[in-house]
Amino acid sequence: MTAYVAMLRAINVGGRKLVMSDLKAIGEELGLGSPRTFIASGNLIFSSSEREEPLRETLERRLSKHMGADVPVLLRTAKEMVAVAANNPFDGEFEGNRVVAIFLNKAPPQDALSRAKNLKDERVALGAREFYVAYVSGMADSKLKIPGAEKGTARNMNSVSKMAKIAKDVE
Repeated sequence: MTAYVAMLRAINVGGRKLVMSDLKAIGEELGLGSPRTFIASGNLIFSSSEREEPLRETLERRLSKHMGADVPVLLRTAKEMVAVAANNPFDGEFEGNRVVAIFLNKAPPQDALSRAKNLKDERVALGAREFYVAYVSGMADSKLKIPGAEKGTARNMNSVSKMAKIAKDVE
């Protein structure tokens, strides 16, 4: 069995409401081991013997049926979540709530940072299957656009670290 973190994109923003008890129930219905949610932004932590891609597709189909619209899912194993937290290039420079990992299903384009638009004072770095963004002046007024990031979902490093710890406990 492998511990996973499923992060749903664009949930509980812009009118796309998903109650976390429903998300947990979907995990149970799909036979996922020890499903639990973390905060109300669409995070499901569980164990499964399935491989990532079929598991992601199963979750997306079931969530789309429940929501009546596409719900992109980004998956990471517990080990990958630990690595995302450990590889934060801005650790020690900025508080965890000022740095996000934007999770992607594939490696980010190598030229994405040079093609970023509206960069003010944000600092950006590539990860394995994520972008790291440090919002020096905060996120509220940022207009940053990174090619490829629009297909991802962001979680701040405080949440990444907590989900990594919970997922390690599920293993």
